Amino acid sequence: CSGVGPPPAPAEAQPQNIPLDILHEDGDLLVLNKPAGLVIHPAAGNPDGTLVNALLHHCSDLSGIGGVERPGIVHRLDKDTTGAMVVAKNDRTHAALSLAFSRREVSKTYLALAYGVPQTSEGVVDEPIDRHPSDRMRMAVRPDGSPARTLWEIRERFEGLTLLACRLITGRTHQIRVHLAHSGHAIVGDPIYAGRQWKNLPPGPAQAACRRFPRQALHAWRLEFDHPGRGQRMGFEAPLPEDFQSLLQGVRSSAARA
Repeated sequence: CSGVGPPPAPAEAQPQNIPLDILHEDGDLLVLNKPAGLVIHPAAGNPDGTLVNALLHHCSDLSGIGGVERPGIVHRLDKDTTGAMVVAKNDRTHAALSLAFSRREVSKTYLALAYGVPQTSEGVVDEPIDRHPSDRMRMAVRPDGSPARTLWEIRERFEGLTLLACRLITGRTHQIRVHLAHSGHAIVGDPIYAGRQWKNLPPGPAQAACRRFPRQALHAWRLEFDHPGRGQRMGFEAPLPEDFQSLLQGVRSSAARA
């Protein structure tokens, strides 16, 4: 045996020319609108083609606090969740933003299209979250889990569906997805927590749009924080992606026909 084989994978993520939708950029940080399908950092099953690879191509100076695999990454969004994220360009900014997140000084508001119609116009889910006891791919509300709190309010009502604005007070894995499903209002398209609930909708454009939607209808809509370098409060709004807009058009067309 000659011992010749494929070259070893690089230990550090490599720059890749992947387009970024940047909402704001300065010398300390950038805020971007993450598309669906983009994984945040390299990991098993996703060695490249991630947000980190794109950032390394775009920025020559990223914070090293996250390590060689996660430079600049202060917080994360699920692969198929879209919307606003902040990335640190230097260690000072990374440390300050991480502290702000831990102190719950960062405001994060999401839009979610959920099944069912809540009886009240706003509410709160205050339930602890931990790994599901038998399915390691899922999170679940568990008495011994980490404290988790989600505020929500209705933005639009439809037949069998509701567009919700959800504000995270804590930031647990899958928090909004788990809390809404636990409350009986799972997110449309969520492959883990919703299943095929579109079957319960009346036949028509809304049912068809929900059946076709290939991911959870969850978008990180607004992000607000104190800029570590400037000391001023900054707010950003990420436009809804086209697939989410089309989903809402289908739902609204059903409502108009009713």
